[in-house]
Amino acid sequence: MAKIKIGTSGFSFPDWKGVIYPEKIRGSRMLEFYANEIGFNAVEINSTYYKIPSPKSFDAMVKKTPSDFTFTVKAFRGMTHDPFDSRIETRPDMEQIKNFFNQFKEAIKPFKQNNKLGAVLLQFPVFFYPSNESMDFILRAREFLKDFPVVVEFRNIAWTRQKFFEFLKNNNIAFCSVDEPGLPRLMPLVDIVTSNIAYLRCHGRNLNWFNAPISERYNYYYSEQELKEIEKVARSMIQKAEVSFIFFNNCHAGHAAKNAMKFAEMLEIPLKKENGLL
Repeated sequence: MAKIKIGTSGFSFPDWKGVIYPEKIRGSRMLEFYANEIGFNAVEINSTYYKIPSPKSFDAMVKKTPSDFTFTVKAFRGMTHDPFDSRIETRPDMEQIKNFFNQFKEAIKPFKQNNKLGAVLLQFPVFFYPSNESMDFILRAREFLKDFPVVVEFRNIAWTRQKFFEFLKNNNIAFCSVDEPGLPRLMPLVDIVTSNIAYLRCHGRNLNWFNAPISERYNYYYSEQELKEIEKVARSMIQKAEVSFIFFNNCHAGHAAKNAMKFAEMLEIPLKKENGLL
């Protein structure tokens, strides 16, 4: 059976205290509780989008998790967003971008060296449109990360064309399928696997996506019926891959952890949640 890795996009949230974690848990204990008490077997690190940390912080995470635990890591914004953001007065040039990639690779070494790195997630913004230049950039990013498994997430619906899926497949780049609000421009949920990795991110379906602050954008709790809709796609994707990653990113107030626990139950993936709060 293909490996199935399930968890949440991040684990260190103050509003999870008393909901997912014990009320008085220290921040330094959250990852251990997440992995050992709840029993999630993977986590997606999103904080790297805002800042590239030192390898020491990731080395500490390695030591707090079981041997079969897996990390996926979201790329720094200077690698995926800032080069294409017209709102930025001085955008990074290719030499700066290359330096960001090198710093990022150095930071995630502890995961790779300890066989705990699942993938690097390159999430491109909604204003990253399909073009020859865009595809060239993806290939260059793939070359920078040639020793790492790479997953690409698009936010713009214009990328949902067979020729772009074939482009990813031909270059051994995994496609990230997403469940997010059904709004113009945003990607629909599609059953696509373009490498040996299946990757699914569930962002919630908050229709106020573009106007809400980040703290509220992910304030969404999936109903059981909505999870069943996603389950159909997930099961099909799992059949096409060697390893499958499923992450819930609706992290407000512990929604992601609750939905991920329920989804694991639906997929018959055992957790240890009887040892935790839920």
